[in-house]
Amino acid sequence: MALAGAVPANGQSLSPDQISTIDQAAAKALADTGVPAASIAIVRDGAIVYTKAYGFQRAGEPARTDARYSIASVGKQLTAAAVLILVDEGKLSLDDKVAKYLPDLTRANDVTIRQLLSHTSGYRDYWPQDYLFDDMTRPTTPTTTLDRWAKAPLDFEPGTQWQYSNTGYVVAGRIVELVSGQSLATFLKDHVFTRTGMHPVASDSELTRADPAGYGRDGLGPVHAIDQHGTGWGFAAGQFAMTAADLARWDISVIKQSVMSRAAYAAQQHEVVLANGVGTGYGLGVFVSEVNGHRLIQHNGGDEGFYTENRIFPDDGTAIVVAINGDFGNAHFTIADAIQGLLFADSSGVARARALYAMISGGRLDRAQLTANGAYYLSPLKLAEYRAGLAPLGNPKTVVQTQSGLRGGFTSERFVFDFGSRKLLVTIRAEPGSNGRIEEFMAAPIS
Repeated sequence: MALAGAVPANGQSLSPDQISTIDQAAAKALADTGVPAASIAIVRDGAIVYTKAYGFQRAGEPARTDARYSIASVGKQLTAAAVLILVDEGKLSLDDKVAKYLPDLTRANDVTIRQLLSHTSGYRDYWPQDYLFDDMTRPTTPTTTLDRWAKAPLDFEPGTQWQYSNTGYVVAGRIVELVSGQSLATFLKDHVFTRTGMHPVASDSELTRADPAGYGRDGLGPVHAIDQHGTGWGFAAGQFAMTAADLARWDISVIKQSVMSRAAYAAQQHEVVLANGVGTGYGLGVFVSEVNGHRLIQHNGGDEGFYTENRIFPDDGTAIVVAINGDFGNAHFTIADAIQGLLFADSSGVARARALYAMISGGRLDRAQLTANGAYYLSPLKLAEYRAGLAPLGNPKTVVQTQSGLRGGFTSERFVFDFGSRKLLVTIRAEPGSNGRIEEFMAAPIS
């Protein structure tokens, strides 16, 4: 069962066929994984054009679009924004040393705020587990977290490695509070949430029965309600809960660059490079990449019983938000992939993928279309095996392109082929150009 629906748009809206495709993809993802509920929001041309909730947020309670889901680590970009706003105000610098604000922390004279926000500080992550360890069932404070983890030896020299660290964000959050004289949540409310029309909560105590319960699943066992961690553990690393539409409003502010300076947005979305010159694929609180020529600013978040996926395509005025109340099954990725594929369909790439798949599944591949390596890899024996395994599936119902780029001088593309009863992840690498010879074709089941 689903409630809510299309939102009037100031820009490009979704067609009825697109809405139907999205609804079917979301419903199927929940059915396939057992995740109870999902809530989505879609932005086009810098405006929310669609919100909808699917499934049940609690036993017997239909999902609602005004329900608030934990966004967990998606909130790291909000913490980074708080720091950048203080930079805009001239109150601190990204290259300030931690020692200027928290001198008692390990190697505080060597670690910068930029390294905290880019996961290159070396501070040991306080929550690498995908479950609640015993201490997390009880309340904590940021100071307690820092005393335990940010005073331990560094895992590596600052700036030399990328390693996800919630601890670094707790340090950054405390710096915001010390510099601003406000709690992090209050600072963000004054500088971001009020300006964007967002209404998140920063404490589990503010959630009600109108909000979704979190669910888990062990292996292939039953789906069950899951306990939440004690207060204080999320803090600057991921303390907020909000509706999908609220998160979309933040995305719109990123697209329109409306709450920080242009320099601040550029700093947040610029890939941080390690001391050896290797890129990290991460900016300040966000992953940065490109898909089919579209710049992508992305982050996901995982909390006990919740997952969220947030994708912003700033140059296209587009964003995709998917929140679910299950920390299993990856339905948030599946739904987001389906929406992304629909909004950024590369008809030429999909058409070529369909044609190549048809040839391989039919065992009639023109070997002149292969590079030397491709001809070696796709031997007659392997082609026969592909034909035997793929031909019974018939023609795919849908083909969605999920990735495109260059690697090793070849185009590298990925597609999800959906046959209804089965999905395949198809990877194709080829020489650049519409008639480039095929270097690799690989099909693997994903469900």
